[in-house]
Amino acid sequence: MIVAAVCGSGGYYAAAANSAEAQRVAVKATKFDFSAAEIRVKKDQPVTLELTAADFAHGFSLPDFNVRADLVPGKTVEVTFTPDRAGRFVFLCDNFCGDDHDGMSGYLIVTD
Repeated sequence: MIVAAVCGSGGYYAAAANSAEAQRVAVKATKFDFSAAEIRVKKDQPVTLELTAADFAHGFSLPDFNVRADLVPGKTVEVTFTPDRAGRFVFLCDNFCGDDHDGMSGYLIVTD
């Protein structure tokens, strides 16, 4: 298993991968929504989130897996990690983006 911590665009995120090819999921952040509000993946299989921001500097946080990134309009940030437990986990924007910011969240659903 390869594990790396990467710091880019002022944001910290954890990356972990093994020999299996990562499932790729595109996620676009816009006020006050994520284009993929529900992401389904399998436990112990790597996933790469291709994160973009359309209109504002958003944040992406998936605290249960120590995943964090700053999203700057016009740039794509790739975050690779391997979910090690099944369940339903909240991800959210953690950079205040306006009055409806509190509702800007989604779910990572990890199945066995």
